[in-house]
Amino acid sequence: ASSARATRRTPRSSFTMSAMSAQSAQCSTFASRKRVCGTPVKASRAFVVPTRAASSARSVVVEAADKKKVLIVNTNGGGHANIGFWLAKTLGAAGHEVTMNVVGEEGDKKMQKTPFTLFDEIRALGVKTVWCNPDALKSVHGDAKFDVVVDNNGKDMETVGPVADFAVAAGASQFLFVSSAGIYKPTVAPPHVECDAVKESSGHAVVEAHLKTLPLKMSSFRPQYLTGYGSNKDCEEWFFDRIVRGRPILVPGSGDQLSSVTHAEDLATMIASAIGN
Repeated sequence: ASSARATRRTPRSSFTMSAMSAQSAQCSTFASRKRVCGTPVKASRAFVVPTRAASSARSVVVEAADKKKVLIVNTNGGGHANIGFWLAKTLGAAGHEVTMNVVGEEGDKKMQKTPFTLFDEIRALGVKTVWCNPDALKSVHGDAKFDVVVDNNGKDMETVGPVADFAVAAGASQFLFVSSAGIYKPTVAPPHVECDAVKESSGHAVVEAHLKTLPLKMSSFRPQYLTGYGSNKDCEEWFFDRIVRGRPILVPGSGDQLSSVTHAEDLATMIASAIGN
């Protein structure tokens, strides 16, 4: 029975990421993929966020010369919901006047999950929380003015279009769109960099093209997988569960595929640093 089990397990070697020593041997291969369009690898690390003491409920202060009025239109579910939570937390701690607009209704059962159950943390920082869908922004916010509008919800023109229109009407000078790494055409070994080919017909690509035509500055962010305090998904935790137990990380196919799991706080810090720039 023991030998039979060993025989069944043998094929797994082709799907298993090797131990640390073997990974080190592959560094030169992987380094060639860590690139920025037209820029040497070393030059792509010009800005590094300092390491902070770990704390599940910590707030990161990103100081800004000018305080802005910021509207965040946030999704009501999935991994991206936590991006908006951390962005509101980061901007609120920095002294910006932040309104968190969650799509849907406050009474929705989705609000019983994180990060929505943690909203008292951002309210304590002065963040205003409201609920309404993109096509109702005008009726809810009226003639309110915002310097920056962030769309962390839409994937196509049907959902982002009304937000962009409201941003222009509200006098915003900047629009930040949280897109997705799913915008890229599939390749053998992701992750991607900005200049890689995208699926031009995808909703995210159409939105990005439209935003470039508006009378305001736009920035787009294309995250892949997310983790961190406030997340309501656990699929990314699979990696870390294996690591802390000393188990190998199983990688399909040849084992060369790279992936990106980013802490939502780190992504929020990057987005926050774009405000005013």
